[in-house]
Amino acid sequence: MRNYVLLDGQWQFTHPNGTCTTVTLPHTWNALDGQDGGNNYCRGTGIYEKAFSCPAFDPETQCVYLEFRGVNASAKVTLNGEEAMRHDGGYSTFRVDVTQLLQEENLLRVEADNSVNNKVYPQKADFTFYGGIYRDVLLVVANRKHFDMDYFGGSGLAVNPIVSGSDGKIHVRTWHNAPGAQVQVRLTDADGKPVAEGQGTDITLTVEDVHLWNGMHDPYLYMCEATLMADGIVCDRVSTAFGVRSFHMDPKRGFFLNGRPYPLHGVSRHQDRKGIGNALTKEHHDEDMALIRELGANTVRLAHYQHDQYFYDLCDRYGIIVWAEIPYISAHMPDGNENTVSQMQELIVQNYNHPSIVTWGISNEITISGKHRRDMLQNHYMLNQLVHDMDPGRPTVLACYAVCGPFNKVAHITDIVSWNLYLGWYVPGLFLNDLWIDFFHKMFPKRCLGFSEYGCEGMPNLHSAHPHRGDHTEEYQAIYHEYMLECFRKRPFMWANHVWNMFDFAADARDQGGEPGMNHKGLVTFDRKTKKDSFYLYKAHWNPEPMLHIAGKRYVNRAEKVTTVKVYTNVESFTLYANGKEVGSGFSKRAGGKVFTFRVPMEETLVLEAVCGELRDTATLHGVSKPDPAYKLSKKKAGGGNWV
Repeated sequence: MRNYVLLDGQWQFTHPNGTCTTVTLPHTWNALDGQDGGNNYCRGTGIYEKAFSCPAFDPETQCVYLEFRGVNASAKVTLNGEEAMRHDGGYSTFRVDVTQLLQEENLLRVEADNSVNNKVYPQKADFTFYGGIYRDVLLVVANRKHFDMDYFGGSGLAVNPIVSGSDGKIHVRTWHNAPGAQVQVRLTDADGKPVAEGQGTDITLTVEDVHLWNGMHDPYLYMCEATLMADGIVCDRVSTAFGVRSFHMDPKRGFFLNGRPYPLHGVSRHQDRKGIGNALTKEHHDEDMALIRELGANTVRLAHYQHDQYFYDLCDRYGIIVWAEIPYISAHMPDGNENTVSQMQELIVQNYNHPSIVTWGISNEITISGKHRRDMLQNHYMLNQLVHDMDPGRPTVLACYAVCGPFNKVAHITDIVSWNLYLGWYVPGLFLNDLWIDFFHKMFPKRCLGFSEYGCEGMPNLHSAHPHRGDHTEEYQAIYHEYMLECFRKRPFMWANHVWNMFDFAADARDQGGEPGMNHKGLVTFDRKTKKDSFYLYKAHWNPEPMLHIAGKRYVNRAEKVTTVKVYTNVESFTLYANGKEVGSGFSKRAGGKVFTFRVPMEETLVLEAVCGELRDTATLHGVSKPDPAYKLSKKKAGGGNWV
């Protein structure tokens, strides 16, 4: 019913520094300078201009909207010299009716502003705030009588499925601008077969013997289609996929999906890449999802803002449980309260129908700055109530910073809570994780607790025979995560745990400890080309597909006479060979472990092979008289690593 015209090509872009070029969307002007360190990437106003012909439409019966799916961080939209709208918030969809401004030939101008200010979040955080039009721009031709297109970028259709015995009660609400018109609702199964239908703007339909959306095991999706009829004529039609499921968090037993325990273990994700910034294509999103699925993660925290709608769709399709949040982060700004409200409204309205989303995140590490505490608390209570009013079916959550103690009021505002703790990285002592979790659980046994961030830097070009906290080696990162997996295994009451991070990401303010401008806590490198040893550690624990991985392949030149060799695996048994001779065997099913350590005498050339039937993995090492000088240089550059 609607006609969509993509406007991604041939934009004239004026950089904040005044230089001009022709670009194709998605685009950011910080793809390079936002990733090289120095905290000096360009923040200002970039101007995008595009000439386009008026789309074919009947002005008597149709209207035309401009739709922007992501402009960071503030946008001023002008069409043919007339201001059409302004929008604050760089991560959500927004639209404006431009029917009255259209001419036969048109000039669209968008001023994208990511400059420093005190009213639009985020302003202080450990990631780069890329400027630009980094998602699609479209013209939408619709009937003048249509489902609501003006309410916080939503579709005008909200579906709330409730499990009732063996049936599904599907509450469907629609909003439109045509008094007296009728709305017909039709539900179909995954094969397109009708399962229920009815009429009205606020109705509940029953799907008998409903097929549940059951996470990664069976992410079954139905479709809801709403048709707007006026005087017997179809005016508009919108649709959405939805899944029928129930869930809850238990402070003693963790997360439950459809009445059964479903332990949540997963990762956090940022939406940027090396040399590309946040201007991702669908192919980039697809690759990220494929890597997350290969890892075996069943939950993802989409940090620290609203992500591309396409990625939420992927999570629905593949059964990945989602924590969705707004960029209310690090430092409270009294002048930004209104912006936290609008970004939360957009997040919920635009993502309400996704079965993958189980919680709305209100803030992250907001107590880093101690200023404006009273106003910050009031804003949190208000946001918490706003979320409950908009969506009573999903709990609220926030992520607390390490310095935010267990008794801090912030930690007890939302329905559930998670912590960003890097004990064993920024603070010495991995065992402190056990003590901290047990203390909080003892003091607040009725409070659902999770870890929203945990991790440490690991660089594939840094290695050591004696890895230690702060050295940024791939080996210490693996040791850290080995410990944390065991820590969580002993504490099944945690509602969810999310590794920080799935991928390395840009943080231009970082100038110490590793490559400037980068956060290297990812399990996969920024360009997605290298899976670190820690990736395979998690794959052995979370992905049931048989695998063998010899860790330390990139630590090629070794000066020690006897070297440590680790194998990560989930197979029942395997054998390790060194230069064709058996070193030892591992029996993971009997021992219940995934990590096996061997001490192997070094030789001038050492060929390692782990074997389980047809499954095998190899590594070639070289014995040297002195440690690799390239590593010494890198280690000196990396520094101590104890920094934020």
